[in-house]
Amino acid sequence: MFDLERFIEDCRHARAEDESHKAVREVVNEAITDPGAVFAALGEPREAGFKELYRSDSLTILNFTWAPLMTLMPHNHNAWAVIGLYSGREDNIFWRKNGNRIEAAGADSLMPGKAVALGKDIVHSVTNPIEKLTSAIHVYGGDFFADGRSEWDPETLEEAPFDFDKSRRIFREANARFSSA
Repeated sequence: MFDLERFIEDCRHARAEDESHKAVREVVNEAITDPGAVFAALGEPREAGFKELYRSDSLTILNFTWAPLMTLMPHNHNAWAVIGLYSGREDNIFWRKNGNRIEAAGADSLMPGKAVALGKDIVHSVTNPIEKLTSAIHVYGGDFFADGRSEWDPETLEEAPFDFDKSRRIFREANARFSSA
C-alpha cells in the first residue's frame, strides 16, 4: 500500500543520506511497483496539471498529470529528477545543448511501474502519446520552482528563461482540448 506521508519521509531521508538521485530512485521504484496503490492514494486525476506534494530548497515532490496527446516544450530542471510513472504513458525526448540551441540526443518511453532518473543538466521534452490522462510522481533534488531554469522554443529550439505562466497556459489549453473531446 502506498502511503503519501511515508513516501515523503522516505524521500527526505534518502536525499539527506545521498545527494545524488540514487537513493531517491530506489524509494520511487519501490513506490511504483504497485501503480494501482499510488493511483488509489493520490486520487483519480480529472485534468492535466501538477500538485505540489512537498517542497524545500533541497527536494521537491510533485504529482504530474498530462492530458491526452499533450506535449511540453524542451526544458531543464537545474537539479536531478526521478520520474516514476503510475498511469498511462510518458515519452521523453532528451536534448543536447549546441550553443543557444539544442539537438535531439535520445528518447525513452515510460510505462506504469517504470522510473527514470535525469541528471542535473538534462534537457527533455515530455509527450503523453495516448488518448487518456497520464500520471507520474516527479522528485527533484532541489527547488523545482527556483529561478534559473530554461526552456527551448519547440519550433526554433532556441533557449529562453523558463516561463511558468506559459507552462500553466499549456496545461490549461490541453485541458480545454481534453474536456471538449
